[in-house]
Amino acid sequence: MKTHPTIKIGLFSIGLDTYWPQFHGLRDRLLGYHAEVLKKLEGFGASVVDCGLVDSPDKAIEAGARLRAEQVEVVFLFITTYALSSTVLPVVQRAGAPVVVLNLQPVPQLDYAKFNALGDRGLMTGVWLEHCQACCAPEIACVFNRATIDYHLVTGHLRDDAAWDEIRAWVEAASARAAMRENRLGVLGHYYCGMLDVYSDMTQHSAIFGNHIELLEMCELRTLRDAVTDADVKTKITEFRAVFDVAPECDLTELGRAAKTSVALDRLVERHRLGSMAYYYEGQPGNEYEDIVTSVIAGNTLLTGRNVPVAGECEIKNAQAMKIMDLLGRGGSFSEFYLADFKEDHVFFGHDGPAHFAIAQGRVGLVPLPVYHGKPGKGLSIQMTVKHGPVTLLSVVQNREGQLSFLAAEGQSVPGPIMQIGNTNSRYKFPISAKEFMQRWSEAGPAHHCAIGTGHFANTLEKLARLLKIRSQRLC
Repeated sequence: MKTHPTIKIGLFSIGLDTYWPQFHGLRDRLLGYHAEVLKKLEGFGASVVDCGLVDSPDKAIEAGARLRAEQVEVVFLFITTYALSSTVLPVVQRAGAPVVVLNLQPVPQLDYAKFNALGDRGLMTGVWLEHCQACCAPEIACVFNRATIDYHLVTGHLRDDAAWDEIRAWVEAASARAAMRENRLGVLGHYYCGMLDVYSDMTQHSAIFGNHIELLEMCELRTLRDAVTDADVKTKITEFRAVFDVAPECDLTELGRAAKTSVALDRLVERHRLGSMAYYYEGQPGNEYEDIVTSVIAGNTLLTGRNVPVAGECEIKNAQAMKIMDLLGRGGSFSEFYLADFKEDHVFFGHDGPAHFAIAQGRVGLVPLPVYHGKPGKGLSIQMTVKHGPVTLLSVVQNREGQLSFLAAEGQSVPGPIMQIGNTNSRYKFPISAKEFMQRWSEAGPAHHCAIGTGHFANTLEKLARLLKIRSQRLC
């Protein structure tokens, strides 16, 4: 289930007014196909601004002005028959939104025998025009190319499931783009010192995704934590026991410490209206801030499960990737390479820190760790495996020119032995070998983190990248 509000999308069909007096009934039949497209688009959960059949330059100007006034996220242009490009360009120029051209004919194959049996060439021409959507697709593309207008073309027929999957993906991508623009990403603490690959240009993130980045203070979290009552802690521990599989060796002191921090994190997120967060901190040994930061994992996992994905090690790029997956209803867990099984040709991904309940294979475990590897202190951690089945990996990559891009891959989360070390970790199988996958993914230049979500949706991510006007690379 998607986790963002309904967006507005635009729809207009094109035709040629010269045809209507020449071919009786043609316009009505084309309007019937327009109604089919409208119903399908509405079924994707969007609010459709329907501009009807545009068949003259005057109607084109009216339609473009309406679409701009309605502030649609994307415009779908349905070719019903041959139409002049002069009835298309004014709409798109005025709408000012990305355009997806639907080159969809009514049927996959014309009934040639029935068609030729009509006998009357006038009737036959009218039926042909009802099916000649492809005729002006090159004309539209040519004009858009010359006008430097970005466009996207979907070709098929009205009952073509593959074409409608493409169209649905465009709607989902437009929805995610709109929601990312409204997202407030919190940054708590600082980068893991020396982890150069995670350092990121926050200005570039706001420029590309359009979201606000809120820099948070650890002392604010401490103040909120100091105000947590014993009753708040008791209620939160009850929540822990309801949503986690709490290991028997989790002692009450650690549960209480994590619960107190979780309540404070909830209030921090609410105060700043955050939709995602990246964090890291250490503090001096025995310092109060160290006590806070070693007790955040349970609370950050709860936030992630409530559609506020949290990335550790202050990996802002990965917080963005996790949020995108969450908006698409795909989860989005924080991950990195763990190791490879070259005998069974599997790659292990996992991480300590927050995980996403929505994509867990079974219940998420809450377990004690005697040491956080590479980090200060000890405390509670999450142990889970990603749901077996299709998965997609996404990394938001920043190159040496400072530009952001997507790196994605599709694979399978597969059953098999995993390491019971108090971390999220899973086995993955890809269409290419484990060795080739690790080689090619690394050479693509991402940071060592990625987000993992359930299902195969790299196609939607590619469309989102096109809407954001950034590069996208799909490994497999």
